[in-house]
Amino acid sequence: MSAGAETGDGFGTVHWPTEIRLKKEEKRLEVDFDDGRTFSYPAEFLRVVSPSAEVQGHNPSQKQTVAGRRHVGIMRLEPVGNYAIRIVFDDLHDSGIYSWKYLYEIGTEQETLWAEYLEELQAKGLSRDPRR
Repeated sequence: MSAGAETGDGFGTVHWPTEIRLKKEEKRLEVDFDDGRTFSYPAEFLRVVSPSAEVQGHNPSQKQTVAGRRHVGIMRLEPVGNYAIRIVFDDLHDSGIYSWKYLYEIGTEQETLWAEYLEELQAKGLSRDPRR
């Protein structure tokens, strides 16, 4: 079976969400996938790994390190077709389209991605805390 036949959506989706829970008070998004895995994403994590061009750039050398987002929250989720959601953060960032494939990938790599982010902040003399 080809990957296209497996996913059927043209976006590389292999694992589909079965439930999505926005926990505004906890500043967290939880997603259950059809393979039984559940990922719990802090809003700050989702914000700093946003798939938007503003954060990721148009090539790896343009990737931005987003600092000062320790207290960011999620205002709402917006469906994008049947393959993704747009997350609207309370710092008004809303240009990232989080595909099911991307959410699954960052869920499985969350520990590593977070550690790399913290190292980047330290190397650049930046902080998770907002500027005063």
